[in-house]
Amino acid sequence: MHDHDRHDAPHERHDAPEGGRRAEGGTGRPPGADTALGGMRVVDLTQVMAGPFCTMILADLGADVIKVENPGGGDQTRHSWGETGEGRDSTAFFALNRNKRSVCLDLKSEQGRADLRELARTADVLVHNWRPGVAERLGADYASLSALNPGLVYACISGFGTSGPYADRPGYDLIAQGMTGAMSVTGEPGGRPVKNGLPVGDLGAGLLLASGILAACLHRLRTGQGQRVETSLYEAVLAMSVWESTEYWATGEPPRPLGSANRMSAPYQALRTRDGYLTVGANNQRLWQGLCRALGLGHLAEDPRFATNMDRMRNRDELAALLEERLTEDDTGTWVDTLLAAGVPAGPILDYAQVLESDPHVRARGLVREVDHPVAGRVKVLASPLTLTGSPATIRRHPPLIGEHTAEVLAELRAAREADPADPVAPAGSAGRPDPADPADPGHRADPGGPRDGAGGRDGAGHEGEAGA
Repeated sequence: MHDHDRHDAPHERHDAPEGGRRAEGGTGRPPGADTALGGMRVVDLTQVMAGPFCTMILADLGADVIKVENPGGGDQTRHSWGETGEGRDSTAFFALNRNKRSVCLDLKSEQGRADLRELARTADVLVHNWRPGVAERLGADYASLSALNPGLVYACISGFGTSGPYADRPGYDLIAQGMTGAMSVTGEPGGRPVKNGLPVGDLGAGLLLASGILAACLHRLRTGQGQRVETSLYEAVLAMSVWESTEYWATGEPPRPLGSANRMSAPYQALRTRDGYLTVGANNQRLWQGLCRALGLGHLAEDPRFATNMDRMRNRDELAALLEERLTEDDTGTWVDTLLAAGVPAGPILDYAQVLESDPHVRARGLVREVDHPVAGRVKVLASPLTLTGSPATIRRHPPLIGEHTAEVLAELRAAREADPADPVAPAGSAGRPDPADPADPGHRADPGGPRDGAGGRDGAGHEGEAGA
């Protein structure tokens, strides 16, 4: 462990005891210096969820993520639900944008587009979630930018991808879940269509794009060449349909919703107790027999209706009723302890208040952090779920104010250009942006009509036909 890993960063506080994840701080090193992706520059033209989640993964691992926003309001998530007491950026924005620098560029102007080209020239990765055709109109398509920077990894995230009959459709997580079949298998049998409680399309696409970006960076190490990387909400949800597609191809029948039950084993579901519900994962013969012994239901292990996994799946409803008849004789906590002691996987069903406020495992693993924000004060965020022993994920920066780092980043671009005066990219200059030193600047507040073009606009970064909600 590095010495600096023993101290919290000056702007971060968390609940992890010694041995949990530690933030960088107190060494004088530049942010991200000892992280896995330290030295990587990422230009982030995305907004809302899928794209920002992708770039936050890279930022937590040490990349210098430069979030390009429209000066008329920025990422629309800044102004969604959960606004701070100061009436500035929302807590939803905080959740997806730590460890990033914010730069305001007006991509409707030639100067703003020139600044973007300059950023792309110096970048390792560029990520956008524009709808098809916007990048070409702005001169920020892969062909144009890779001509300036052949090593650029150019990553796109959209609703349905950039080809095929659905390419021009607006895409949200909800739409992707419905059109990929996911909603047809979610919920209770015979009930109304239900979407997954978590935005699996948005978050899944962000995770997949981060993986694709890192793979392309490894390819560049071997070849010196960048490439274009693409995924979509639609493809992300469909890719997760592993059991459902298998069932359809094996049976020829479309899978149906099973509530909390599993398509490949039983009992593997939520079951009622005296005071609530627990989950049980007896997904093989040994665990099934252990469950019967732990519940004092040894006769069920000998019942021909439940002799094999296929038998138990065929008689799942009858089996669940028999198990619940026994489980409702005692409380959830008692049964979880009994089953775990018998080696049977089991757990309670908790709400988020129980998880985030009092769960001892969340505390022990340091999974909730507090970050000092210049306007909102202390802000709670989820920690990175990744543990790297030699180059840990860290929280080094608060979620940025809109345009907070514009002058800083443009100065870096000028310095880079002066070091390479033969570069053909137009010089960086004044980009329409709010004063980051003034939290009351109008740039900190929403444009009620929303931007119409450029980064952060409906025709620019984060058009919701691409990244979802």
